[in-house]
Amino acid sequence: MQQSKINQEVIRQFLEARQENEERLFAHPSYTLEQELLYWLKLTNEERAARVLDQINNLQKARLSNNPIRSLKNSLICSCTLFTRATIQASVAPEYAYDMSDVFIRKIEATDSLHALQSLEYDMLHHFIQAIRDYQQKPFQNQIVNRAIQYIHDNILQPLTLEEIAEATNVSPNYLSALFHSVVGIRLKAYINRKKVDDSKYFLLHTDSTLLDIALLFGFCNQSYYTSLFKRYNSMTPAAFRRKEVG
Repeated sequence: MQQSKINQEVIRQFLEARQENEERLFAHPSYTLEQELLYWLKLTNEERAARVLDQINNLQKARLSNNPIRSLKNSLICSCTLFTRATIQASVAPEYAYDMSDVFIRKIEATDSLHALQSLEYDMLHHFIQAIRDYQQKPFQNQIVNRAIQYIHDNILQPLTLEEIAEATNVSPNYLSALFHSVVGIRLKAYINRKKVDDSKYFLLHTDSTLLDIALLFGFCNQSYYTSLFKRYNSMTPAAFRRKEVG
């Protein structure tokens, strides 16, 4: 198979940036208030969580753009990321939490009123808490699936097979396949493809790598297959996505 021409330094920067995003998320407001908010969210105490969110919003927000609307949108996207991670930590299936995140980020981008954006943050809080409540009523446990997902994320640039992931999670391939589909709602292979497509956006936005090189880096058999998957999940081709976001 033809090798990707993306150099190791770019890959290193991608992995570091993704790790930083996952670990740090964002630095404002104070870490103590941020953790208190997430604590009450995971306990599904909406009243206490909203009270802490009030405290946070009464502080001066970091300026994330010269445009006030854009700055607030960026801040809410950060909040959405935090809520998503906390919801997953509370045992909601990651794919469900990510789907909720996608919905709210689209709402954020479609909203151009400061007041409406401020209200939307509390709406997000309510729905993520409700998701945790709903999942806590379900009998299944997600530890095996969560380990499988973590393995996928850690090895996303490597070839991934059901057998390899099953071995890493100490279960049989057939059991993992059935459990993953039951918990997440999609097949494991589809989840891997979606994750690869999502992570490929880094290279579309931050490098001049060709679509073929990006496709090969993520282990897709050819550019055409990568493009078809990208369009399925994003309603546009990777080339159109790059033009839209980078210009």
